[in-house]
Amino acid sequence: MEWLVSLAGAGLVMAALRDLFHTLWHPTRHGGLSRLVMTVLWRLARHLRVRGRVVGLVGPLAMVTVVGMWAVTIILGWAIIYWPHMPGAFTFTPGSKAAQQPALLDSVYLSLVTVATLGLGDVVPAEGWLRLVSPLEALIGFALLTATVSWVLEIYPALSRRRVLAIRLALLQRADPSAQQLDCTVGATLLESLATEVARVRIDFTQYAEAYYFHDGEDHSSLAATIGYAADLAHSGQTARRPDVRLTGDLLAGALEDLAAILDQRFLHTGGTPTEVFAAYAADHGRGLTPS
Repeated sequence: MEWLVSLAGAGLVMAALRDLFHTLWHPTRHGGLSRLVMTVLWRLARHLRVRGRVVGLVGPLAMVTVVGMWAVTIILGWAIIYWPHMPGAFTFTPGSKAAQQPALLDSVYLSLVTVATLGLGDVVPAEGWLRLVSPLEALIGFALLTATVSWVLEIYPALSRRRVLAIRLALLQRADPSAQQLDCTVGATLLESLATEVARVRIDFTQYAEAYYFHDGEDHSSLAATIGYAADLAHSGQTARRPDVRLTGDLLAGALEDLAAILDQRFLHTGGTPTEVFAAYAADHGRGLTPS
């Protein structure tokens, strides 16, 4: 029975590590529990129609919640591993009152101290197998800390790329280039660079799905509000007279179709056309598509 309890604890630890791996390091970055937490928080904020500033906290709050969920699951999992063997399989510092506490409390304490790599030494594994597996928890705790820092450092450059594209589209719309102005070498270069930026954002939504749950703020920096104008530019390029402009217009249109497919497949589930997907994206982020 003791080993069954320990195996249950090991199962909790493996579940947390699996979700962490699929969220941060798997090529598709599609963690189950983490995505569920983020989706629930996002839908709750949208359902309650909270103010823009509060909505802007959903992404960071979701990341903190997910990291906390991983940490609590790992700590409890290791505590359950220790619990059936506490206190007989452990050595306590002379004069320590730890052995007088409930076994579960001592197990949680030891797990928390170990995962935090504090190494206080007042409770030490005495059995051979525990002495081997206990340092693994410290390694997992160090990996969790490293993964959290890496996650933060990765997500914000992706958000910056998305906002730069949104601001660029807003500036282009303000300049309002005519079809004749786009039908030239400069127009072809412009459409090609926009297609490249859209492709980068599409990859960001694939590799950093949690970026979807970050609110972009004002309309001029919100891709949800300005992405419709990119479709207008692509259409203008496709109907131009110069073949190089038509080619880059097709490239931009294809990049937008790929972006719409990712948004619909992973977040929106409308099954509609790119125009309908972008409209749903704008509505989900509390924005209206920028009019043509």
